[in-house]
Amino acid sequence: MKKYQYEIIAQNLESKIIDKMWIGGEKLPSIQKLTEQYKVSKNTVIHALRELEASRLIEARPKTGYFVTNLFEQKNPISPNSETLAPMAVNLSELFNDIMQRGAAFDILPHGSNTSPSNHINILNRYLNKAQRSHTQQKAMHYDSPLGSVDLRFQIKEHYRSVGLNITASDYCITAGCQNSLFLALMATCQPGDNVAIESPAFYGVLQLLEKLQLNVIEIASSTIDGFNPTELEKALQKWKIRACVVTPSFATPSGASMPAGHKKQLVEIANRFDMVLIEDDIYGDLHFTERAPPLKAFDSQDRVILCSSFSKSLSRDIRLGWIAGGRWHKKICDLKLVTQLAGNQSIQQGMHAFMAEGYYRRHLHFYRQVLKRQRDQLIVCLQTHWPDSIRFSIPAGGLAIWVQVDPHIDTAQLYQLALGLGIVLTPGALFSVSGYYKNFLRISFAHPTVGERERAIRKLPSLLWT
Repeated sequence: MKKYQYEIIAQNLESKIIDKMWIGGEKLPSIQKLTEQYKVSKNTVIHALRELEASRLIEARPKTGYFVTNLFEQKNPISPNSETLAPMAVNLSELFNDIMQRGAAFDILPHGSNTSPSNHINILNRYLNKAQRSHTQQKAMHYDSPLGSVDLRFQIKEHYRSVGLNITASDYCITAGCQNSLFLALMATCQPGDNVAIESPAFYGVLQLLEKLQLNVIEIASSTIDGFNPTELEKALQKWKIRACVVTPSFATPSGASMPAGHKKQLVEIANRFDMVLIEDDIYGDLHFTERAPPLKAFDSQDRVILCSSFSKSLSRDIRLGWIAGGRWHKKICDLKLVTQLAGNQSIQQGMHAFMAEGYYRRHLHFYRQVLKRQRDQLIVCLQTHWPDSIRFSIPAGGLAIWVQVDPHIDTAQLYQLALGLGIVLTPGALFSVSGYYKNFLRISFAHPTVGERERAIRKLPSLLWT
């Protein structure tokens, strides 16, 4: 049977992809160049590219071109087999403070070169500067209101309404970041000695808060795909009194896992039945690569879910601006904010409100999610190419990090100092647990591109890990 020209071109391009002339994540020649190469019309080339796109061999990126799709083999990390642990006091190692002092929470090479800021970040800075210059006398002589800017709270409310959470602007309180929000939530709901359930592996910032507030931790086994396991939590509740549960339903760090809607509903039902507080860390919720899932708060039926988040991961680490929706504890949380923080920066709130109101935050997220997905794929290609086949790693559909499991005999915390000698800052798995698990794990972030110095750094690590 005679083949059409577009079919011949599509077959030819497919052969080149299979032969790795172009690897996953690499851009194909432009439509104009392909038109000249094959001496056909533009429509014929577009037809051929659409055939490959329908086969998932390539993907179109708006205003950028066509790229080879990364079809990675799924080799998820295997969590340690264990029963739900008994309550434990938290005692973090000095390793946590050392990493934070190096500014390396999400960068394997903190002193490496940085990419230029996006146009949206430049626009944000203009809005912030404009807000700083306006009404300076009034701002200098008056504190911010306890709840924070009503205009900014309205924008946050509208942002969540678009993803299935419909509460009022007065249900939100502006804070000094997500960590501050989590701190206020725990202070408002727990007393020293209370038990708090967390996912395992857990965000080490939560462990730090639990340590300072003298709260005991119960680690709940979590999947690297579906995240926090409500069934395991219910087993723990049948053994111990648990006052609160801290969970990151979307792209939890370090695993990148996300809870299905059914698990969220089950978790809320369990919390209602056992009279338990649910504290939701939604800081990665906007960094999805497919579709924004409703937050856990959207399933709240008894006003017992406390929503915490900020702009630090989705927009800028430099803007210490977050929010909290405290549910039935909202007034107490606002009172604690007055005691611990008093007021926020009015100019930053005003500038952020204008940035969101003009639609720039939405546009920034659309752009930034594409950047992160591309950087995730760069990192995976680097790991698959230069690390041993024995490693396992998560492939998150959003967030900022990949959870890597290396050979069982390797203790990544012991290699921390060796890596520093090469200018590389590891984030060992031991940081994400108080139980002694995850010694042969690493969190590696794709917040920066895996190119140049950072690619060379990741290529060096196997020489340390497998010697």
